[in-house]
Amino acid sequence: MLSSFKRFLIGRPLKSTELGEQKLNILKALAILSSDALSSVAYGTEQILIVLATISVVAFWYSIPIAVGVLFLLAALILSYRQIIYSYPHGGGAYVVSKENIGEKAGLIAGGSLLVDYILTVAVSVTAGTDAITSAFPALHAHSVFIAVVLVIFITILNLRGITESASILAYPVYLFVIALFILIGVGLFKIVTGDISPSAQHASIGAPVQGITLFLLLRAFASGCSALTGVEAISNAIPTFKDPAPKNAARTLILMGSLLALLFSGITFLAYYYGIAPKADETVVSQIAEETFGRNYLYFFVQGTTALILVLAANTGYSAFPLLAFALAKDKYMPRMFTIRGDRLGYSNGIVSLGVASIILIIASKGQTEHLIPLYAVGVFIPFTLSQTGMIIKWLREKPAGWVAKLTANLVGALITLTVLIIFFVTKLGQVWFVIIFLPLIVLMFKRINSHYESVGEQLRIHPDDEAMPVQGNVIIVPVAGITKVVENSINYAKSLTDQIFAVYVSFDREDEKRFEEKWEKWQPDVRLVTLHSHYRSILHPLSKFIDTVEHKASDNNYRVTVLIPQFITKKSWHNILHNQSSLLIRAYLIFKKKVIVATLPYRFKK
Repeated sequence: MLSSFKRFLIGRPLKSTELGEQKLNILKALAILSSDALSSVAYGTEQILIVLATISVVAFWYSIPIAVGVLFLLAALILSYRQIIYSYPHGGGAYVVSKENIGEKAGLIAGGSLLVDYILTVAVSVTAGTDAITSAFPALHAHSVFIAVVLVIFITILNLRGITESASILAYPVYLFVIALFILIGVGLFKIVTGDISPSAQHASIGAPVQGITLFLLLRAFASGCSALTGVEAISNAIPTFKDPAPKNAARTLILMGSLLALLFSGITFLAYYYGIAPKADETVVSQIAEETFGRNYLYFFVQGTTALILVLAANTGYSAFPLLAFALAKDKYMPRMFTIRGDRLGYSNGIVSLGVASIILIIASKGQTEHLIPLYAVGVFIPFTLSQTGMIIKWLREKPAGWVAKLTANLVGALITLTVLIIFFVTKLGQVWFVIIFLPLIVLMFKRINSHYESVGEQLRIHPDDEAMPVQGNVIIVPVAGITKVVENSINYAKSLTDQIFAVYVSFDREDEKRFEEKWEKWQPDVRLVTLHSHYRSILHPLSKFIDTVEHKASDNNYRVTVLIPQFITKKSWHNILHNQSSLLIRAYLIFKKKVIVATLPYRFKK
């Protein structure tokens, strides 16, 4: 029944040979990997205006040069990540670049930052989308956490069904959002050219003097506007999901995403400036622009509806990139091996499920109010931005390929800008991002401990030519027995087929019972030695463990191995298990950690 329900949720298992069919073309990849970056258009301009509003509405004209600065950084990032795609076609993005060119710790910092960033991507995107839903239907506000959790579960299941299926479904709202914003910008610009705008739409002239403006505040506004660049790195992490030629298709998708992001961001920023839009607590900047352009008609609700959809579906960028980054880290032995395993639908399902669970925990812990996590969200992506740019600088200086000076210049400019943004974040919003200073070293330490464990295990499992194998003369089998039954008979007969060195061990709580059992055993199995152990405190494990230790010590002196053969009956129906004393499970769980003892279970299945 559980298997049927699983098939209903995620579909039939796919053969490994069908992996090629799960690759993405450019249009689907753009939808599934760009939703986070494109959705940031909905709040990037607003973040700039919120900072400038602390001075006056006259300062809003600074949003234009700030937007130009953001676009300049976007161009540098696109050029850099395009070079990363061709230089590292197997994916991994900032993690691989930093690790190979700067060092292990830098790579782990970049990888850890991105993993956390993808978790925040899901949590922030879903709660933002939930806020849009509850704003339209205020009665649902009390259930915002529940709605957000349901949305995460839905997106998780959608991704478990396979990357192409989720891309096919998610492509529609992403492209509808792009179309809606292009219609909004196009109509808005047409009205500006024809002069058909409301007289209340007033704006300060570019270059107008502003009292109280400082370089520090402008840099802070620029850093806030850079939140529109989150998600740019996702494509470089997900190169293996593209159809061949994967690097070429990934690079084209990156350029297309950057172009769309630049057009939409600059268009929304210009309309916000020209209309004189000021940020409001109860209405977004995009909503105000749409209302000013269309009024409260169906086009307005089309823009708002698609914006709410893409804010929720921006979470899918995390689901696309997190499992692939986790795979890269696990392949290098920094994360558990389970992240390298493909699921029934050929996706890295353990990574998908882990991301969903972590996001749900974050949503519940923050009570669905993750606004204070947005600075942390931006810092989480600008750390790997800076590290990847620096890594590429080192690569060009070391290798000096054809045209390396131009490539170095692009990465150098990008590194300086991203580092500046990162410093501004830490200086202006330390109270919100201090957690990164503590959390990132802990993540790196965890990665190192996992890697150390795998290296230790590998060394212990490795076969060396000079190793001398310990000779094994034979086997001693200990069979714990609870009575004279078919279960015990089955176990004794199996033990006899392997060796004649058998100990049947009976733990008694009563002397009379012990004596009666010995007499019955002597008549039933006279050729198998019975050892009776009396337990004063009604414990089976303690006396049994002491006896096993004694036998193991004597057996090792003679090069014998000790096997504890535990009889266990299997009921026909699972609920019947609660009606029986499952002492065999307790014995097995205890003995499994003894270094020199082999633990084996022999099942006996009931027919009814």
